[in-house]
Amino acid sequence: MKRATLALVGASLVLSSCATVPQPEQFDLIVRGGTVYDGGGGTPFVADVGVRGDRIVAVERRLDGAAKQVIDASGLAVAPGFINMLSWANDSLIIDGASESDIRQGVTLEVMGEGTSPGPITDAMAARKEAGQTDVRYPVPWRTLGGYWEFLEQRGIATNVASFVGATTVRSIVLGQADVDPDPVQLSRMQNLVREAMNEGAMGVGSSLIYAPALFAETDELVALARASAECGGMYISHLRNESDGVLEATDELIEIARRSGGPAEMYHMKQAGAGNWDKQDAVIARIEAARAEGIRITANMYTYTAGATGLDAAMPPWVREGGYDQWSARLRDSAVRERLRAEMTARPKDWDNLYFQAGSADKVLLLDFRNPALAKYIGRTLADVAKERGTSPEDTAMDLVIEDGSRVGVAYFLMSEENVARQTALPWMSFGSDSSSQAPRGVFLNSRLHPRGYGNFARLLGKYVREEKRLTLAEAVRRLTSFPAANLGITDRGQVKPGMFADLAIFVPATIADRATYAEPQQFAVGVRDVVVNGQPVLLGGEMTGARPGRAVRGPGTGRCPAR
Repeated sequence: MKRATLALVGASLVLSSCATVPQPEQFDLIVRGGTVYDGGGGTPFVADVGVRGDRIVAVERRLDGAAKQVIDASGLAVAPGFINMLSWANDSLIIDGASESDIRQGVTLEVMGEGTSPGPITDAMAARKEAGQTDVRYPVPWRTLGGYWEFLEQRGIATNVASFVGATTVRSIVLGQADVDPDPVQLSRMQNLVREAMNEGAMGVGSSLIYAPALFAETDELVALARASAECGGMYISHLRNESDGVLEATDELIEIARRSGGPAEMYHMKQAGAGNWDKQDAVIARIEAARAEGIRITANMYTYTAGATGLDAAMPPWVREGGYDQWSARLRDSAVRERLRAEMTARPKDWDNLYFQAGSADKVLLLDFRNPALAKYIGRTLADVAKERGTSPEDTAMDLVIEDGSRVGVAYFLMSEENVARQTALPWMSFGSDSSSQAPRGVFLNSRLHPRGYGNFARLLGKYVREEKRLTLAEAVRRLTSFPAANLGITDRGQVKPGMFADLAIFVPATIADRATYAEPQQFAVGVRDVVVNGQPVLLGGEMTGARPGRAVRGPGTGRCPAR
């Protein structure tokens, strides 16, 4: 009997022991042995990163579990996927969902909405958008921001997307293109459009105040829209009303809007444009830091180049652009208008941001993009060069090109100081945005020339300003590409390498990451990023695109809790 009892006890102990033996964890993906820059800005460390589904579930010195897929990251940096705070991938992702020029730099989130946003739009706006398409053609079935995201997700995208709701978009729906102020009923309707977009997932409201009709909005109007956004947990983000002679006053306006609205604010692509304004950088920084010390959350983003890219509309005063392209083009055919324009385009502006004047000469205006195939021969040439060939003044040439192309004509203006750009990269409240589409050197994208920032902005930061010039550490640069903009946007589950976060990862070689795009040859992929993971799925593996399309919409803090009034 005693032997039987002992046997039972022994068996029980064996079973108990077996029950407590830990079983190896199962993972869908392990990124093994990389140097983890977790997004917090601290000291990097060597660790394995375990992923299950679309989330990071473990970050440990050594993970012993089995995995369906293993990425050996020995000797490489493993960071959260980078956030592009100013993306114009709205259309390019529809045409080609690979987002390859950004994916190959480690970008996993494209944030849109500088002034205009994909939604909300009216039937008439959608019809105009479809009618205005040339070689890039697609249907516009959506009418809301959320509908646009659903459209992208159904087509399939490699990257995640987010957006602000455009102040210009909201104004156009309610007020059209004219230089008018909203009455109280109209302003309330505009605020409700902001709230509706916030409820769908917008990150806040974005303005772009050098372009018509956005520039017709006065400060009180912008405060009202920013207040509606702030009530829903969003931020106000703006291309300032003036980035050159009036940059200090425009910075003050941004701070005032934040103070009066009760929400945070960010400056798009911070710069001091024109050689006569380069010495204003100290004053701009001082204003922002004083506001931050006061408790107002002011931040900025930038691209890492000395030229900006926009259109020839930024070379002409607001009065000639009022009412939209058709009225602008009609005015340009009037000899009296042209005479007045020649004088205003070449004079220091008093109440608008004249980028043509700030560039200093027509040979610092590079032609990038035309809709009219007959004008494609001018792509990559300066306005001065084309004017000489045509036998007309640069100012008349600019007017003629706008008429002939049926568009504002895409151009780059060389405006900024390299030292100012370099200094800004080190500012602790600075994040980064390409101000460009995300594309690839194939198909319809070959019909135009892009600013090199579209292929190199983020790699240039890590190669030139971190590794070569040591303006900031790699850990700090990763922080300001990841957790810092995520926190500004109110995103709590991306931007860090830690358990519970979505598995967006950039795996790269710190010693070789660099931009290769130039103004002469802009469509060249950056180098040094080997693997990119989006929502747990590799989209770039061993330097090759996998074809996976796991991207999705990333929604803001007001989602589902910001009804219109």
